[in-house]
Amino acid sequence: MSQKQNKTTLQILLEILFTSTKLGLTSFGGPVAHLAYFKDEYIDRRKWLNDKTYADLIALCQFLPGPASSQVGISIGILRGGILGGITSFIGFTLPSVIVLVVFALLYQNFSLADAGFIHSLKVVAAAVVLHALIGLGQKLTPDKSRKAIAIVAALVMLLYPSAWIQIVIILAAGLLGLSWFKDKAESNIEPFAVNISKKTGILSLTILGISLVSLPIITSVVNNSLLNIFDIFFRVGSLVFGGGHVVLPMIERELVPVGLLSPDEFLAGYGMAQAVPGPLFTFSSYLGTMMEGVAGAVVATIGIFLPSFLLIIGALPFLSELRKRASFQGILMGVNASVVGILLAAFYDPVVKSSIFDGADFALGTILFALLNIWKVPAWLIVILGVLGGYLLNLLGF
Repeated sequence: MSQKQNKTTLQILLEILFTSTKLGLTSFGGPVAHLAYFKDEYIDRRKWLNDKTYADLIALCQFLPGPASSQVGISIGILRGGILGGITSFIGFTLPSVIVLVVFALLYQNFSLADAGFIHSLKVVAAAVVLHALIGLGQKLTPDKSRKAIAIVAALVMLLYPSAWIQIVIILAAGLLGLSWFKDKAESNIEPFAVNISKKTGILSLTILGISLVSLPIITSVVNNSLLNIFDIFFRVGSLVFGGGHVVLPMIERELVPVGLLSPDEFLAGYGMAQAVPGPLFTFSSYLGTMMEGVAGAVVATIGIFLPSFLLIIGALPFLSELRKRASFQGILMGVNASVVGILLAAFYDPVVKSSIFDGADFALGTILFALLNIWKVPAWLIVILGVLGGYLLNLLGF
C-alpha cells in the first residue's frame, strides 16, 4: 500500500486501466477463471490486496445479483482508486469483449451470417457450455436434498410458466424457504473488513437502484422510445439475475425473443460467440443491443446491464460485511442459489437444446465438446474454435 501513497490519482487510474485492460484481453474461460486471473495479477503480482481481503470480496460479490467476477473487479478498482477506480477497472476489463461482440453483430446483420454454417456450430457450442455450467453450479449450490428439491421445483415451474416475472417470484420464494430451512447451516467464522465508502453513500446508491427499478417500467409505458425500452430491459435483468453470466441467458431470452425483438437463431448465435471472447459474459448484452438498435443500442444495453452492479457494490460494501455474519442472511442466499440451478436447467431445454440439437450429428458434436469441457478442462475459447471446425467437418462428411 505504500507504493500507492507515492502515486498521484491519475497514475493510479492509469495503472488500473492498464492492468484491467490486460485482463480484459486475456481472461478467457468464464467467471471462475476470471477470479483466478485476478488473483494472479492483482494479488500475487501487484499485491494490491492480500489473500484474505480478496477472498472476502469474492464472498461479498457472490451474495449479490449480477456478474460476480465483474463485481470483484469493480470492487478491487474501488478499493485501489475510489469510485473512479471502479469505473476504470470496469472499462478496461469489459471494453475488449464489447468491441468484438458489436463487430460480430454488425457482420451478422450485413453479411447474412444467419445462413453461415458456423452459426449453427456456435449454437451447439452454447449447449455444451450451458450444460457444463449447469453441472458445476448444481454441485456447488445444491449439495443436499432440500436444495436439489428447490432446484427441481424451480425448473418445473419455469418450464410450465416461462416468463421473466415468474423467475422473480421463484427467486423470492426460494429466499423465504432458505430463511426457514438453511439458517442453521450458516458459517460462523466469517470476518468483516473495512471499506472506504460511507454508509450514507451506500444508502444513496441503493436508493437510486430502487427508484430506477420502479420508475423505468412506468416511464417506458408512457414514453415510446426504443433505446429507453432497451435500457429498462437490461437494467432490470442486471438488477435481478442471480448466479452470474449463464443465468442471464433465460431472463434476457424471455424479455426479447417471445416479443419479436430478436429471433431464437440471432439470440443463440450471439450467446455462442460470447463464449469465444475474454472478459465478462454479460457483454452478450452489447451484441443484443447492436442487433436491435445498432451501436447506440449496444451502448445503452451495456450500460443498462452493468450499472446495477456498480450501484449494488457501492451500496453493499459498507453494510454487507456485517450482514455476512448473520445466519438468516446466509440461509436466504442458499435458497436463492438453489433456485438459480433450476432456472438454468429449464433454460438448458428451452431455448438452448430446442434451438441447437436437431439430429444425431449435432448431439454427437455437443457431446464431444461437453466432454472436452467437463473432463479434459479445455478452455471455453478453444471449445468455440473446435466446435466451429467440428461443424465444418461434419458438413464435409455429409452429416
